[in-house]
Amino acid sequence: MQESYRDTYITGLINARALEVEATQLLSRQIDRVKSYPEVEEALRRHLTETEQQRDRLDSLLEAHGTSHSSVKDFVTGLVGNMAAMGHVPMQDEIIKNSFANYAFEHFEIASYKSLLTLADLAGDTKGAGLLKVSLQEEQRMAQWCEDSLEGITRKYATLRAQGEKAGI
Repeated sequence: MQESYRDTYITGLINARALEVEATQLLSRQIDRVKSYPEVEEALRRHLTETEQQRDRLDSLLEAHGTSHSSVKDFVTGLVGNMAAMGHVPMQDEIIKNSFANYAFEHFEIASYKSLLTLADLAGDTKGAGLLKVSLQEEQRMAQWCEDSLEGITRKYATLRAQGEKAGI
């Protein structure tokens, strides 16, 4: 059975929504643990709000196409997000590992939105493309923040360790 551009696009929207559910879980778990790094907490809180808005945008696009998200995909990716966030908890350098993971995850989301923009074009969804571009820009800003902040986070972590203080989260 051959899929139409629209069908492929809708599948991409459903997958992107599930990815935003995973991002919500990752960000929420990190926010709960990042008290020693207030600048990181602030950025994560800001991006969590954006992530929730991105999920809502995807919901509106799915609704406009007469469908909705996949509860199964949301559950599985939410579970994966929780497990991934908790995977770094026992590590002394949790803040560093989370910084690496956040940088990589933001770029994964950027790739997802760029692909969705191509699918939107193929499916003729110009309204959707505008909403997807907003989400793409938010992901690009967060990825840039992750890149720009990595040195400072690493320096703070190393300095705290060198001073014998708790350097993790």
